[in-house]
Amino acid sequence: MFVDEAKIYIKAGDGGDGCVSFHREKYIAAGGPDGGDGGKGGDIVFKVDDNISNLIDFRYKKKYTAEKGQNGSSKNCTGRNAPDLVIKVPRGTVVREAATGRILADMSCDEPVVIARGGKGGRGNAHFATPTRQIPKFAKPGFRGDEYEVVLELKLIADVGLVGFPNVGKSTLISVVSAARPKIANYHFTTLTPVLGVVKIEEGKSFVMADIPGLIEGASEGIGLGHEFLRHVERCRLIVHVVDVSGIEGRDPIEDFNAINRELANFSEEFAEAPQIVAANKSDMAEPEQIKSFREYVEKTGLPFYEISAATTAGTKELVYGVWERLQQLPPVKQFEAQPLTQEELDDKLLSKKDFKVTTEDGIYFVEADWLWDVLRSVNMDDYSSLQYFQRVLRASGIIDRLLEMGIREGDTVSIFDFEFEFVN
Repeated sequence: MFVDEAKIYIKAGDGGDGCVSFHREKYIAAGGPDGGDGGKGGDIVFKVDDNISNLIDFRYKKKYTAEKGQNGSSKNCTGRNAPDLVIKVPRGTVVREAATGRILADMSCDEPVVIARGGKGGRGNAHFATPTRQIPKFAKPGFRGDEYEVVLELKLIADVGLVGFPNVGKSTLISVVSAARPKIANYHFTTLTPVLGVVKIEEGKSFVMADIPGLIEGASEGIGLGHEFLRHVERCRLIVHVVDVSGIEGRDPIEDFNAINRELANFSEEFAEAPQIVAANKSDMAEPEQIKSFREYVEKTGLPFYEISAATTAGTKELVYGVWERLQQLPPVKQFEAQPLTQEELDDKLLSKKDFKVTTEDGIYFVEADWLWDVLRSVNMDDYSSLQYFQRVLRASGIIDRLLEMGIREGDTVSIFDFEFEFVN
């Protein structure tokens, strides 16, 4: 079974909790706090594995959770950092956030990508000792790890994509110009999954060709098999449009040519402008008038035209060299850039849950709000404008008003996660 799309849940490990401990040793009075910090939670890391060809494994396992960092302990011992959880995917997998559709990563290169970061460990009570607070009886819990529901979408990496109606000879063509061995038979939808083949021109010159399962009219709207695999054409630098010019099935090659181009354009506007070469296949069974009429129509559109017979290999060498020459003029295989959240999207996401809790202990005001963790990660404490943004968030969420209601005064300490500051109204 070929699976090229899956939805999974990923959760990075939470940070370990800080420790509340006091040094106890014979003959040493008032040893002071010695609680250590918690360890960092494990990251969720995606990595390309060329031994994996599709996403079928993610149909059976849909939840991936990294380990939590170890809690801190006495004697200022920091907890162990949790190991990263590495998820292996086939090359060409695009990782999207399910809720927004934004791209988190394009797994086209060999470098691993951290998709969800583990939580930082909480600080032990040794950090909170001051001349006026010598026996802090509290520590900080570990931070939460990132969590996402993500959609994995496999978009094959190929230089050239073969498109066309079913049974026009795409599989035969890729089998004679490369070492690929797809199933070939004289009926529609013989090819049920995309097939990749490496086409070698000469030593040091080659390109990757993809046989995309046959399209039909309405494919862009989900009709037939083609809709499921149109995504694999998106990365292709060049489209080779294979058309049955013989008309032996009672079809008009011009109508087929226009129909497939409409489906490509309906699926993606980029396809309408994509570089294309037309290969008139089964020319050995076509009348000269049929070939001439189709050639004249295609050349009026400005597209290169090649007359071939994949079954007899006639014209295939010329086509391959024509494809190679065209590829030299085109940019590299398309890669999808990760899409960070805009400031407005970040604000909406962060303030969508304004629940918070404010407590006091030893004169410190502790603000607990899970959504503030994302705010703190986006704020540069050394930048004035960034601090202003942080202040606006606190006011908009009602935290400042709650602190004032609880009687906070200027100079009092406010603690949010591991960030402490003096309150200034």
